[in-house]
Amino acid sequence: MSVTISDVDKIAQLAKLKFSSVEKEKLQNELNQILRYIDQLNELNLDNTEPLENINETENVLRKDENEIWLNNEEALLNAPSRTGKFFKVPKVLDK
Repeated sequence: MSVTISDVDKIAQLAKLKFSSVEKEKLQNELNQILRYIDQLNELNLDNTEPLENINETENVLRKDENEIWLNNEEALLNAPSRTGKFFKVPKVLDK
């Protein structure tokens, strides 16, 4: 399978792009090079190759999830520049 100028035109139309005739020829050549490379990859025998989840042999090291007591409402609001009851008061950012 090879890419033609009409294929490049179709792709450009779908992407809402415009190219000169020189750029179209360059894109045609580049797309055909990509397809040739994919054909080379398709020639590889991968029958005995296991799928690879990650190229690194490492595993995620996660800390234990533990509950900790942090700030309560009053402590959090101590340094608030403005508050309404037990909430932070902030400037209005939406019109509606």
